[in-house]
Order: sequence, then C-alpha cells, then structure tokens
Amino acid sequence: MADNKKYYYMRLKENFFDSDEMIILENMDNGDGIIYSNILLKLYLRSLKYEGRLMFNERIPFNPQMLSTIVRHPVGVVEKAIKAFIDLGLVEVMDNGAIYMLDIQNFIGKTSTEAERKKIYRDRISKEKILSSGQMSGQLSDVRTPEIELESELEKEKEKEKEKEPDINEKFTRFFSTFTNFTKKNQNRRAMSLQTFLELPSFQQEQAIIGAKNYVEWYPKENPGDVTYQFSVNAFEFLRNMVFMDYQEMPEVKKVAKKKKWI
Repeated sequence: MADNKKYYYMRLKENFFDSDEMIILENMDNGDGIIYSNILLKLYLRSLKYEGRLMFNERIPFNPQMLSTIVRHPVGVVEKAIKAFIDLGLVEVMDNGAIYMLDIQNFIGKTSTEAERKKIYRDRISKEKILSSGQMSGQLSDVRTPEIELESELEKEKEKEKEKEPDINEKFTRFFSTFTNFTKKNQNRRAMSLQTFLELPSFQQEQAIIGAKNYVEWYPKENPGDVTYQFSVNAFEFLRNMVFMDYQEMPEVKKVAKKKKWI
C-alpha cells in the first residue's frame, strides 16, 4: 500500500498493554478500566480511515450517546472512558467536538516516512484547533469566502509555528538539562529525547518539565544507596513511557511503587 493512501489496519507492539498508560487505564474505577481499554481500541480502529480523527461527519461531532452505540457500552462508562483518555494524553477533543487519537501514528504500518506522517498529523490537529476556535467564538468573517478564510488561517498558523520554534527549543533545553545535571548518562540520549519531546503536545511538554524536576529531587531521597543514580530512569525513557505523569506532584519518599531498573 502506497504511503499516501489511507490506512485501514494498525499494528501493536507485543508490549502495548504493558505501557504505563495502559496499565493505569486498565486499573481505573474498580475494574471498569478493562472496558476503557476495549473502548480505546475500538476508537483507534474506527479512526484509522480518517487518519486518527473522529467525527460523525464533517459537520457533526460524535456525542456520548453516539459513541455508546458504536462501542456497545453504556453512555456513563463511555463518558468516564473519554475523560480518562484525555487525562492520560491519549486523545484530544477540539472545540468543535472532533476527537483526535493522539498516538494513532505509532500504530500505522512502519515506513521510512513515519516521522513525516506524524508531523503532518500534528499540524492537522493544530490547524483544526485554530479553525474550530474561530468558529466557536464567532470571529469568522461573514464577507470572506471559506477558501480565503482557510488560507488566512493557515498563513497565521505558519507564522505561529515560526514563533513557537525558539520556545519549544527552550522548553526542551529546560527538560534535558534537568537530567544531564542529574547524571551524565543522559548525555548520549539527546537526539532520541528531542524527537520524542517534539512529538508531545504543548501541555505535555510542560508536564514533562515539571515531572523531571520532581523526579530528580525525589530519586536520591527514595534511593540513597544508588549514589551514582545508575538505576534511575533516563531522559528518553522518561518521555517515551510518559513516566513524567507519575511525578506531576512530588511523591512521598517510600510511598511510590518501585520502578523497574533503567540503564
């Protein structure tokens, strides 16, 4: 299948259900988390032919009742599941109701242009945010044609992206220097860490910075025997496995479950 075609299949790694997000998800709400993971997979599959975007049609978003019918679970369970997906950074809901499955590009067949697909997908989400925000606030002009309006919005988005580049670089420097100052073993993971950091939405980049600061302060207190920080999580794995979600607040020493060893 050529890479410019729509994808109707997805590939999961053997450790898909061992990721921090899936473990947390499946342990939510006294067992309902197992149902949440079932709902998540169904939404992933339904979004494939739309490249990760979920809408009933171009004008009408899915509401909880519609999603309940599609995934064949009660409305209340679906509403809780969607909230859990948002909290874990698995989906993002636009102002116009469109739902984006944020990790979908990881599950499309691997090709040499995977990074390009991810960038296009992130750009598409950013553009829809701007367009839907304008529609909701009533700021779209009545005298400008949709084509002109769209072109104008896209030009504004390009300018914003140019302005954001130094900010993103500055945020990554803050994140990565926290780890390199903590232990030098992180220095050879800069490139992988940067690529993963750039794939995060802006709010998760901020969460990664907060989590990094809390982690490096907490780890020596929790592991006084590891004076060289040999078994601390490295910067790349901290991002890839979204470990930073566990450290949005400073954990109490001896009350956080032991992490697996990261070399």
